[in-house]
Amino acid sequence: MKVGIISDTHGLLRPEAIAALQGCKHIIHAGDIGSADILTQLASIAPLHVVRGNNDLEAAWAASIADHLRFDLGGWPTLLVHDIADVAALIDPAVRLIVTGHSHKPLIEWRGQTLYLNPGSAGRRRFKLPVTLALLEVTEGALEPQLVALLD
Repeated sequence: MKVGIISDTHGLLRPEAIAALQGCKHIIHAGDIGSADILTQLASIAPLHVVRGNNDLEAAWAASIADHLRFDLGGWPTLLVHDIADVAALIDPAVRLIVTGHSHKPLIEWRGQTLYLNPGSAGRRRFKLPVTLALLEVTEGALEPQLVALLD
């Protein structure tokens, strides 16, 4: 199962991101969405798991969006939260996939049996950080993540 993971769009859903997410069975947005329209566009591609980020907190359209989610992704217990600083208070020993955003810095790191994945920022470039999202191939026995650069 192909899963698209995106974060920190800040109101900008690039055509390159839409193209990269085609064929995904699920899309995860790790917050700092920027507008309800982003979610509408993503939902037209695949079912969504979404949390709000610190920049979404004051927006009326985001009031019903959770600050964190726990869900099963193809048999993999998953925690989705915008800021990695919040993980320690939310983590459960059964969690095998942790998806965060916020830093705009892409990260794919195995810590023991748990995959920590930050897709980076898919919105406006910040400093000299790359503009990326992640694709995750989920099978019963493996998680295979890859970063996708949206700009050169």
